[in-house]
Amino acid sequence: MNTPVSAPQTLHQNLLSLLVYREILSDRVGQAFLELLQSLTRADSSAALQAYGTWFTALAERNQGWQEYVLDRLLTAENAFSRHVQKADDLPSALIKAVKRDLQILQSLYGCGSEQICEWVTQQTSSENLTAWSDELSQKMTVSDSEKIASQLKTKLGTMPDWAEALEALSAYYREFGTGIFAEYRAFRWQNGQLNAIAHPDSLRASDLIGYESQREMLLKNTAFLLSGHAALHVLLYGSRGSGKSSLVKSLLREYDDRQLRLIEVGKSELKDLPEIVEPLRNLPQKFIIFVDDLSFEEDDDAYKALKVVLEGNLTARPQNVVVYATSNRRHLVREFFDDRPRPKDADEVHHWDTVQEKLSFSDRFGLTLTFEPADQTTYLKMIDHLAQRAKITLEPQDLEYRALQWATRHNGRSGRTARQFIDFLQADLALFEPSNQ
Repeated sequence: MNTPVSAPQTLHQNLLSLLVYREILSDRVGQAFLELLQSLTRADSSAALQAYGTWFTALAERNQGWQEYVLDRLLTAENAFSRHVQKADDLPSALIKAVKRDLQILQSLYGCGSEQICEWVTQQTSSENLTAWSDELSQKMTVSDSEKIASQLKTKLGTMPDWAEALEALSAYYREFGTGIFAEYRAFRWQNGQLNAIAHPDSLRASDLIGYESQREMLLKNTAFLLSGHAALHVLLYGSRGSGKSSLVKSLLREYDDRQLRLIEVGKSELKDLPEIVEPLRNLPQKFIIFVDDLSFEEDDDAYKALKVVLEGNLTARPQNVVVYATSNRRHLVREFFDDRPRPKDADEVHHWDTVQEKLSFSDRFGLTLTFEPADQTTYLKMIDHLAQRAKITLEPQDLEYRALQWATRHNGRSGRTARQFIDFLQADLALFEPSNQ
């Protein structure tokens, strides 16, 4: 479809008048484009060349065509419309009218191709041989349902005569897949009072956790409850260090790659912010696991109180799309000392045993507790054999077993972590120093 091209001045004025989709050009690419239009409007050649270079570089860093960028931002940028349709079906008439107008403006932006933009700059600055950026849609492989549906919607928009008619399709997409940071990323870390996206989360596989199959199946089943909209339980994974507790939780992202699962890692020092983290997630279409690694508490710890509220709830109903998965090397999460035990001379608290029992029973507030016992030699060697096959290591079984046992003796003992470290070392060692054994 050939969308009519607006002049730079008209396009700039229309973009500034956006009412709902104002955030669509709030990133580096969008801001550079607005500066480019402004410099063309003012006939400022130097500013236009500088803005064009910034815009071109920003797209090159994304490795994305200009028109695909516009479509991506349309599907992911958060605004009042996308948030409203996730909460309710009825839309105010004024919002509908504003959205339709904004979509028509954005269609004119989409129709303004890279060649046209390059031509504007060339005419304004009398520069020669400026390179135009690509408008082509990328042919990357789509894996998840959201990626497939997004690709179909982009194709539909690319051929639609009037984007105002796409309001229903966009509403359905926002309602199912959401917008903003949770639509773009799957893993996050809460740090210093803000949520930071993790662009490249660990690509672990749940099937690589050997020796703890029953624990793995229980965690997968509980996560399936969460993703299906049923009541899921908070889970405590505790036991031997290096047994794969954290790895199992992280592997859920890959296990349910196409099921709208999101993982938010929260450090112990940040647990006081849990209510602030959890409440905004309530009405989102995604399902969330709050992941707390290596959990334990000191007495009168504010983090203890914050986590207790999230686990047990308060007057506010617990969000059905959020659960807490925590790992710990301790069965009793709140540290207890011998001085905590009541003695006849203690006169400070009448019901001191009640306090002790509250500390010891904190782990019971998790609905599901999975125990990870230390790996015995048979289990450890099963881990080695599985990981060696994955790494395509072809040593004789007796040689592999001997080396693995020697490694465990000299390093951190028998565990899944030790097995992975040994295989990583062995794979590099064989490649560089013993190629005849490969």
